[in-house]
Amino acid sequence: MEFKDYYATLGVTKGASAKEIKGAFRKLARKHHPDVNPGKPAAEARFKEINEAYEVLGDAEKRKKYDELGANWRMYEQAQQSGRAGPQGWPSGGGGGGGWTVDLGTGQGTRMSPEELRDLFGSDDPFSDFFKTFFGGMHEPRATRAPRPARGRDLEHPVDLTLEEAASGVTRRMSIKSGGHARSVDVRVPAGVRDGSRVRAAGEGESGSGGAASGDLYLRVKLQPHGVFERKGDDLHVHVRVPVTTAVLGGEAQVPTLNGGPLRLKIPPATQAGQVFRLKGKGMPVVGRGGAHGDLYATVDVQVPGKLTDEERRHYDALAKLERGDRP
Repeated sequence: MEFKDYYATLGVTKGASAKEIKGAFRKLARKHHPDVNPGKPAAEARFKEINEAYEVLGDAEKRKKYDELGANWRMYEQAQQSGRAGPQGWPSGGGGGGGWTVDLGTGQGTRMSPEELRDLFGSDDPFSDFFKTFFGGMHEPRATRAPRPARGRDLEHPVDLTLEEAASGVTRRMSIKSGGHARSVDVRVPAGVRDGSRVRAAGEGESGSGGAASGDLYLRVKLQPHGVFERKGDDLHVHVRVPVTTAVLGGEAQVPTLNGGPLRLKIPPATQAGQVFRLKGKGMPVVGRGGAHGDLYATVDVQVPGKLTDEERRHYDALAKLERGDRP
């Protein structure tokens, strides 16, 4: 039976704090969750290893026992199987008399009941053979053990948003079905969310068992295409039609905005088709940055007349002669 280094599984040191262990577990669990990796057995196996490691290191008592006995786990296993008096801190003796004799570091044996041993040595829901040996049920029939409290499962639902809704923020009412029951949950989607963002509603997932906390609800944002604007990060891009005379002589153009009236853009003389102008702070809100916005980029499309009047043609003819260098 291979020894399992739970610290290595979570990528933390043995001296890591409880907060660091929890953070490492959450990061790895999100990455390897079966819902995120459908049809990938390796990811599912990795997810089970991560859960098993956190089952021990996330519990102060289990972690303490693991730190004390982990390096000598095989001797512990042999002590369990043989019923002999084990090394310091290990159980000895079988179930005779309703318990085991345990040396808790005082040099003297202490008689403990199966219930007390379960409290000392850990879980009744083993994941691997090593876990079962190290934190198992101490030979008591499984049917007599009380089920462990389990946190509720996280739920994820897609939500479609227009670009305008993403810019201003919106509240969505979701119908959640869990355990044969349906309920409504109002979730506030913050302004500035991007396509693919996950919006968390804490405690709105499936209910936990045995008094454990409920899971979370995540909304996966899908932005609908927009007919005028293109979003790139927190910036917006738009095309502005400018008459050829304005592009040549200079003037002003109207630039549309996502929420609000158009903006006036100064067009300098001899502006070329495809030239880009930046309107600072007129893009999308930046999530979590207190009023910060991206920029709006306006690309000039020079508009050529589709039809000329007789007078317009005379002027263009005169301009063409000047360009050719013709003199009267």
